[in-house]
Parts: sequence; C-alpha cells; structure tokens
Amino acid sequence: MKYITILLSLFFAGTVSAQSFYIDTGLKAQAGATALINKSVNDHPSWNYDIGTGFAFGGKVGFNFEDHGITVDVMFNKGESQFEFDGNQNFVTEYATTDIYLLYRLSRYRGYLELGPKINMVRNVENRALDGTVEDVTGFYEDNSYSGVLGFGTYLIGTDGRFSGIFGLRFEYGFTDLLNQEMGESLGLPIRQDALYADGYNTTVPFFAGLVFEMNWGIGYYGKASCGARGKFIFL
Repeated sequence: MKYITILLSLFFAGTVSAQSFYIDTGLKAQAGATALINKSVNDHPSWNYDIGTGFAFGGKVGFNFEDHGITVDVMFNKGESQFEFDGNQNFVTEYATTDIYLLYRLSRYRGYLELGPKINMVRNVENRALDGTVEDVTGFYEDNSYSGVLGFGTYLIGTDGRFSGIFGLRFEYGFTDLLNQEMGESLGLPIRQDALYADGYNTTVPFFAGLVFEMNWGIGYYGKASCGARGKFIFL
C-alpha cells in the first residue's frame, strides 16, 4: 500500500486530501508602464509625464494550502520615467532595482488574486537628456523603499500544483519615498529643477502597471492519501 500511495501522489494530485500542502517554484517575467510619481511634478504648470516602459524577470517560491498560498518573488527590474517640459520631452530617469515580494495568493476557478508588499532595493538611477548626456544620480535615492502590489489573472495551463502557467495583470504603487529628501530636494529631483519644491517637498514613488507571465513547477506535497495512510511530504 505504501508504494501505491507514493505513485498516486506523484502522478495524480487529486489523491491527496483537501488538507494537502504543496510547494512550487517558478520563473516570472513582466512588462508594462512605469513612472516615478511626484505631486510637485504633477502640479507644475510646465512639466508633465510621458508614458515610460519597463520590464522585470525573476523567480518565485510558493507555499500553498488548498486554494490559498504565500509566494515570495525575487525580480530584477528596469524602469523609466519620461518627463516633458512645455510639451517637449526633456529627459528620462532610468532606474534599476532588485524587488522582493511577499504576497498572499488566492487561486480559484482557474483564476488567481494576489496582494501584498514588496521592497525595492535600488541598484542604479540615471538621468538621460535628449542630447545623450547621462548623469548618475543613484546617490540621491534611498537604498530601499516599499510598495504595495495587486495582481489578478488566469491559469493558462494546469491548476493542480504539478505544473502551471499563468497570465495576468499586476499593479504596483510606492508607499515610501524612493528619493532621499535631503539630497533630492537640493537638486529638484526627479526632474532636476531647483525650484520644484518651492511650495513644499513631495515624495517620489515608483509606479508599475502591466502584464505578468509565470511558469510554475511543483516541488512536492504533504498530505494524507485517500486510503488513510500517515501524512508525509513527497518530492516530485
């Protein structure tokens, strides 16, 4: 009976009872619109935003119980924020971060919903002017900041924890200042204008809205087989 239980657990996840727990891992990629949002820029009569684009890739580990799970994602992100002055593009702020996500995921009816926080760890920030001039402003930004994440989508392939592919939408918005206030305020970042904060300082937070694709592979299950055998963790 022992060997039958192992084989059934490996090839037919349905033999594991409703109390099963499983771990999966996966590869992820996302792309979409990005920006560094600052109220002082939005309120400025001469400055405006263009739509920037960014992408990220990385991986995840998921800890799942029935329809509920906790996922830990590590993503390497590159984004940009494009700024216009009087209708003409002035420069682009390009930024690279390593992002760590801790998300709750609900998977049901071939769809999923996820939400939770992430930490943005800044690797590099540059201002790139139209004439090709590049200014490294990494030192004017905080090493870490925090964002909130909301995502939802559908399972394109599989739903049982052994193998799955999902496609969805993800939205991220910063909770804390990405810019170091003392240093950034002196230069008028993110748009490099000395008088930007004449009416008071406003924080700069990263924004992302776009598509995400994920491929997952099950690592193993823990549960009791339908025949009543003792619970065990079985590696796939």
